[in-house]
Amino acid sequence: MRASKSLTVLLVEDESLVREDLASEFRLEGWTVLEAATGARAIEWLHEITSINLLVTDIRLADAIIGWEVAEAARGSHPMIAVIYTSGASNSGGRQVPKSVFLAKPVTPPEVMLACRGLLAGVR
Repeated sequence: MRASKSLTVLLVEDESLVREDLASEFRLEGWTVLEAATGARAIEWLHEITSINLLVTDIRLADAIIGWEVAEAARGSHPMIAVIYTSGASNSGGRQVPKSVFLAKPVTPPEVMLACRGLLAGVR
């Protein structure tokens, strides 16, 4: 099932090839895609755009702002946003927000889409 064009995802990933693959998958499903290579840029998007439905963020980013902080900031301005965390590191000690899932890397775009559908349907 394709998403409505009104659904928007913010992809936060410092590895450009991974970000591009995910962005392509979401666009094929009809999503509007915002991309950020850094936590700082992600937070700028969160302040600029009011209708973000989903955040997909790597936890370890190239700048000082990490994915946990991006998700916490997202909830401050977008309380209902669904969150998918990705990381090659363990989830232990994580700071997941409610209505979120953690996916260990390597993760494929179809796996991310499956998690996205589950979150948006209210399934954890």
